[in-house]
Amino acid sequence: MAAMRASLKPTAPARRSRALAAGAPKRVTVLGATGSVGTSTLDLIGRNPHQFEVVALTAQGNAEALAACALRHRARLAVVGDPTKYQTLKDCLSGSGIEAAAGAEALVEAAQRPADCVMAGIIGAAGLRPTLAAVKQGRRVALANKECLVTAGEVFMEAVRRSGTELVPVDSEHSGAFQVLAGADPDALERIVLTGSGGPFRTWSREQLARAKPEEALRHPNWTMGRKITIDSATLMNKGLELIEALHLFPVRPEQLEVVVHPQQIIHALVAYRDGSMLAQLAAPDMRTPIAISLGWPMRMAAPTRRIDLVELGSLTFERPDEERFQALRLARQAMQRGGMAPAVLNAANEVAVEAFLAGRLAFLQIAQLVAETLDLAEGRALLGEARDLDAVLEVDTAARLLASNLLGTGRLPPAH
Repeated sequence: MAAMRASLKPTAPARRSRALAAGAPKRVTVLGATGSVGTSTLDLIGRNPHQFEVVALTAQGNAEALAACALRHRARLAVVGDPTKYQTLKDCLSGSGIEAAAGAEALVEAAQRPADCVMAGIIGAAGLRPTLAAVKQGRRVALANKECLVTAGEVFMEAVRRSGTELVPVDSEHSGAFQVLAGADPDALERIVLTGSGGPFRTWSREQLARAKPEEALRHPNWTMGRKITIDSATLMNKGLELIEALHLFPVRPEQLEVVVHPQQIIHALVAYRDGSMLAQLAAPDMRTPIAISLGWPMRMAAPTRRIDLVELGSLTFERPDEERFQALRLARQAMQRGGMAPAVLNAANEVAVEAFLAGRLAFLQIAQLVAETLDLAEGRALLGEARDLDAVLEVDTAARLLASNLLGTGRLPPAH
């Protein structure tokens, strides 16, 4: 609760943000520059070149695309996570004056370069160390990496508190709640409702889900996202991970967090207060809106997103999520309530399961089954205790991935039905 109260006050980073808004360009680093969040971030920066100065850009393996981004936005540093792509990156940047680097330590160094805002857009557990390094600099971190809070929430938020970092969420749902809660009394908060589209399989029966193919799961009805997060949206694991994130971001208990299926994805979050009021944040489903919030807050910068016409929309509908058909959401809620390292194991097993599903090694309904089996095994091996530090979190993450991979290899999972 203390963390949210602090974020609702004009912290030192917030005061610097106001000063920057009126004067010098804001220095920005983008971790994960070639992914969906990074691409949208650079689109906004490119539309407002006088407001921003790009310090560093990173990518995991696409050295050519990274170099093109660095040249286009005149970055000072470009880092590719895969060391084997270093020469390609260096060749692409030859003669530009842009520094090139590669490897995990170079990603951390990029996150540590002096910047007014770091966009943390590296997907998966690979983003933990660089994002934590950015947090420790005590400036603004625009958080688009779910795993930081899902896998290492307590460790991560303690680093935020110690450094005085201004943490601004980028997920559309958390961004919506962040905006609605700004300036509010945390004690007046009754509950937070996160919305979700229901994914491409919202109306499918369990029998249909058992036969779902990767290409069908990747056809999200509203959002254009990376492959992993799109599958998470299809299983509703994405909503479960967002519940865990919200528990760390906002002054709530698990029972104060809800998920509602909202197919139109116009309302992204609702906040209910003790006086009976419920406030909502509305926007077209376009990640450039929450990214613009994270870059400009407390100012509002222009974003080329579709404007809402309520008359044209006509109606907005809502449903309760079906946790029998979409068991991943129930597993995530249980992990949130269990606490400790349970969310880290959940996340690691899910990453293994999604990769296996995309590779054709696992049926759609077996994604949740593999996560559940891995959690059971981790419980038996006493892996679900409290997180001491990031190294302990990463050890459990590695152990959970091994458990999940071994389950895949032994074929112990029952057939999907």
